[in-house]
Amino acid sequence: MDFSAISARGLVLLGCGKMGSAMLAGWLARGLPATAVWVLDPQPSDWVKAQGVHLNAPLPARPAVVLVAVKPQMMGAALPTLKAMGGGDTLFVTIAAGTTIATYEAVLGAATPLVRAMPNTPAAIGKGITALCGNAAATPADLATAEGLLAVIGKVERLAGEHQMDAVTALSGSGPGYVFHLIEAMAAAGAAEGLPADLSMRLAIATVAGAGALAEVAAESPAQLRRNVTSPAGTTEAGLKVLMDPEKGFPDLMRRAVAAAAARGRELGK
Repeated sequence: MDFSAISARGLVLLGCGKMGSAMLAGWLARGLPATAVWVLDPQPSDWVKAQGVHLNAPLPARPAVVLVAVKPQMMGAALPTLKAMGGGDTLFVTIAAGTTIATYEAVLGAATPLVRAMPNTPAAIGKGITALCGNAAATPADLATAEGLLAVIGKVERLAGEHQMDAVTALSGSGPGYVFHLIEAMAAAGAAEGLPADLSMRLAIATVAGAGALAEVAAESPAQLRRNVTSPAGTTEAGLKVLMDPEKGFPDLMRRAVAAAAARGRELGK
């Protein structure tokens, strides 16, 4: 990404926890000068303090980008501090879950270019995936800038519109939690079959990580990969008959889990 415009005008990072720090590390590693970054965070880590950025200092009047990375419950107090930057050519990018474009526009003005994005926690190691969409004021160049900034923490997908964001939040945003629980359940099942608990956990973690990595690089679809590993009348087939049961198995369970998360996302957005 070309950071020249941002370097000239500056970038404000509101909130620098795990996700904000992961992005900041990526930007600095790719050539954004630390002196072009202003970080606002009431409890910055020692790592952030050591990066040479402007920390809790007076902000530039017209930064190129303001990236909002605070928790949703802090938004009410944090967003009004940036109101003066709205309505101009400063691009606002938000990764706060559940906060709608309309909420930002109510404070910043509808003329403010805004991109709403939803990353997930593997972003902390550069393996996340982020979905984004813009408001009516966001230009193709704004979307490209947001995409470039977020690409440092993983893959980026563009949505058709904000109406898809609750589903994204429920699937990929909340999805790591589902996978972590899958690991817990697999490890517990292995222990129930007689494996030492610590060995069972190591096997479960490595299995999920390896299968995910294979699915990411394989030319075949996950469905075909599943068929490849399923021998007729074998052990995998026996297990999959339970997991693929149309009434009690994974398909129905996952549909209900994602639907519940999406419904909660819609509630939080009101």
